[in-house]
Amino acid sequence: MKKKINYLIAAMLDLQLFAVNKTTDVRDSVTGEGNDLSPEMKEFYDRVLIEEAGPNLVHAQFGQKKPIPKNNGKIITFRKFEPLMKALGQLDEGTTPEGGKLDVTEIMSEIGQYGYFVVLSDLLELTAIDPVVVEATKLIGQQAGRTMDTIVRNVLNSGTNVRYCPKLNGNTETPVGRRAALNATAKLTPDMVQQVVADLRAMDAPTINGDYVAIIHPYAAYDLMRNPEWIDAQKYVNPEKIYNGEIGKIGGVRFVQSSEAKIIRGEDLASDSRTLSVNGAVTAGTTIINFDGGTVAANALKGKTIVVDSYEYVVDSNTASTITVKSDVPLLAIADNTVIYPAGASDGGAVFSTLFLGANAYGDTEIADGGLRTIVKQLGYGDDPLDQRASVGWKGTKTAEILVEQYIVRVESCSPRFSATAVGN
Repeated sequence: MKKKINYLIAAMLDLQLFAVNKTTDVRDSVTGEGNDLSPEMKEFYDRVLIEEAGPNLVHAQFGQKKPIPKNNGKIITFRKFEPLMKALGQLDEGTTPEGGKLDVTEIMSEIGQYGYFVVLSDLLELTAIDPVVVEATKLIGQQAGRTMDTIVRNVLNSGTNVRYCPKLNGNTETPVGRRAALNATAKLTPDMVQQVVADLRAMDAPTINGDYVAIIHPYAAYDLMRNPEWIDAQKYVNPEKIYNGEIGKIGGVRFVQSSEAKIIRGEDLASDSRTLSVNGAVTAGTTIINFDGGTVAANALKGKTIVVDSYEYVVDSNTASTITVKSDVPLLAIADNTVIYPAGASDGGAVFSTLFLGANAYGDTEIADGGLRTIVKQLGYGDDPLDQRASVGWKGTKTAEILVEQYIVRVESCSPRFSATAVGN
């Protein structure tokens, strides 16, 4: 496939093929919009886009697929069948028992449309050494893949079934019940993986091809892969049957790695400092009367989450020296000189989300039938009398919904090596 595409690039990306062709007006099958491309060109660009977007679509690959309908409005309905109760009543001989009905829950979701384009100048086309259109298509394809993947990722991370890895001090574990109490020692371990598997099995969560699946960030995977129980994907009996991004398995869970896996770490609190410091003890209430340690503009912190003494608070307003948090979660008593961190772990480090999934835990829209397509506009489109501008873009529709909360477990952890430097996404 790679050789075939290279040949196509060489054959098709002559500048004349990108010039305006007044006799060709291929209409898009979904919108009816013209894009001035021959069928062969459109097929080629779409194939490049899907190839580039595909490797980034990690979070979407385990959902219940629902095709994007044509001419059916913007609402998609996912159907969830509830399990049947046990039939413990004895049958009477020769008597037909009363039957029941399937209990179906409909979950509706509105499709969202997303897209982006880049403008190419005629001078760039004339002077560029590399085939500009294909390079642009590759870049927007990667962008499209990351965008669609993040939409699904954010939905999955909104689930309420969450566990926090315990803090470790030598062989001593300290349980953690909230994100802000995590620190760099709270790494993901095989024991936590087995606890999650036990939870999923207790909920009768169906496996995916015999195992559960977890989507993990490379930084969180680093700690897990160093354990002797880890099995690399290339050591599988059938290594050709691996998922997109799969790196290995442990404890009945197959791990799929993605740099787009969620990282929770807030931005610096001040323009010249990552953290702030409480200046003077604070009694219970909603206001830190004085803080110092950095320069903060009025209301620059509004809406942000801060971590103070291992608890999270959402800022309602601030001045250059005071912070007021939302009243629904008031401040606890805070000692003088306590450090104020941005959202994340108690020590200001990054928190990594690992999503453990059973089958049919969520649903999402498929890419086919107009879900993702390339749009190439040739020189001279729109208000361009001197044929100076062309563009390459993508447009796609996407939505996702959690169908069974119990079939998704989000595990939040840190990493002794990477939490201090990882950036939130």
